[in-house]
Amino acid sequence: MTWLAELGQELRAARKSTGLSQAALAAQARISRSTIARLESGRLPELGATSARRLLQAVGLDLRVSTYNRGRPTLDDLVEERESGAGTPTHSTAGPT
Repeated sequence: MTWLAELGQELRAARKSTGLSQAALAAQARISRSTIARLESGRLPELGATSARRLLQAVGLDLRVSTYNRGRPTLDDLVEERESGAGTPTHSTAGPT
């Protein structure tokens, strides 16, 4: 999945959770409804940074730039692993009792 398709999925989920229609989001972000529909369906070939920022802000999301992690787990990965029980330590880090 491309980053733009992933962005579209996140945008759709956030839009629906805020109760906005595509038309209402389009008006608020000053972007055509058809662009939003194509983005949410993964059929938009490209999207400018200003348009992405306006769309995301309208639904309460933010776009962040970070250093590429080169395959290292993210904090979200580690939290998910811990919650699933796969990351349970085999040794105790607690001091003497």
